[in-house]
Amino acid sequence: MDIRRRNNVTVTGNPEGPVVVLAHGFGCDQNMWRLTVPALAEDYRVVLFDYVGSGGSDLSAFTEDRYASLSGYARDVVEVCEALDLRDAAFVGHSVSAMVGVLAAGMAPERIASLVMVAPSPRYVDDDGYRGGFSAEDIDELLESLDSNYLGWSAAMAPVIMGNGERPELGEELTNSFCATDPDMARVFARTTFLSDSRDDLKTVRVPTLVLECLQDVIAPREVGAFVHRAVPGSTLVTLDATGHCPHLSAPQATNAALTGFLAELR
Repeated sequence: MDIRRRNNVTVTGNPEGPVVVLAHGFGCDQNMWRLTVPALAEDYRVVLFDYVGSGGSDLSAFTEDRYASLSGYARDVVEVCEALDLRDAAFVGHSVSAMVGVLAAGMAPERIASLVMVAPSPRYVDDDGYRGGFSAEDIDELLESLDSNYLGWSAAMAPVIMGNGERPELGEELTNSFCATDPDMARVFARTTFLSDSRDDLKTVRVPTLVLECLQDVIAPREVGAFVHRAVPGSTLVTLDATGHCPHLSAPQATNAALTGFLAELR
């Protein structure tokens, strides 16, 4: 199988620079990083891709068995790294991709040497002594709504996820991205995302890690950022002056400054 075609891989930036892999979140694709790439392109070799079922990926490669767990998406990441023979890459994962990156780094430590988690959450459902932001009933309702009317769910949820109600164009963009995703594949990815529990996986991280959280984020509240920071040994937590769950779109300057500062320290 042609992995580059399967995952619609794009390579840009400085071919001689250190490698940065940018991984999108649920319902998104690599275009969501368009405001980040210019900040990296001069100094870094930038790799972008779409998970199978998203963006310009090969939809025929989708199987529910593989993508019903985060490890399936992590295998995609490892296979992209292998296809490009990437070494010591920095993996930047938005939302659920932050946990995908944790798994991928464990599978192929020679490929991924550092992690940047943008608005991460290891578990969305509240638990004893843990606030994920949603009750089990909330998640059940969310998934039922998604199952029954995906386009309607997208139109209702995307602006909430994005935040920044005073900038409706951002919510519209995320809505359009959600609606462009194959509904059947999105349902699988949504269940994989919102029902996962990666808290124990965080303890396995052994690479330099930056955790980026927003001041206000209904999907990943600040208690979650604090939990991730505590759980990942030696990690750095930065609270961006941003609202919503997609700071790389709503607050690109602050996001890019934190990202490039962290990457510069690794060089």
